[in-house]
Amino acid sequence: MAELKILRIDDFDPVEVKAQMHGDRRAGIHLRFLEQTPTRVFIHCHYDPGVMVEEHGHASDHAIFVLRGSVTVGDAECPQGTLVILEQGAVFGPLVAGPEGTDLLEFYAGDTRPVPADPEGFASLLQEKGVVPVTTAFQRAAGGSQ
Repeated sequence: MAELKILRIDDFDPVEVKAQMHGDRRAGIHLRFLEQTPTRVFIHCHYDPGVMVEEHGHASDHAIFVLRGSVTVGDAECPQGTLVILEQGAVFGPLVAGPEGTDLLEFYAGDTRPVPADPEGFASLLQEKGVVPVTTAFQRAAGGSQ
């Protein structure tokens, strides 16, 4: 039976899913999983200033709406109010949070797992920028690292 759901962000605890050391400053990605079903996922994302995400795609359609701050996607600057649509199989990135960080609302039409496009290139970019990945408790629990 169809149902109405009203969800409030403050009812969900953020989970740090990715972290990096930028010199002596830790920068992370903090997610609030608002809705998860086999056909749709809504996530509120907070990226700390400067955090970087590798170029990747997804195995489902994916949309990102910039709620606050800005994020660079590849060469495109995406300020508040920008909608980024990634069709299944398309690739985008790297993503770099702006100097004030960014808050995003992400929607997936199914599978949320990232499909890295260029792991070696991203490792080189991190090294060039002096950014060191840090394994989070979330990654340890999931059996991964970066």
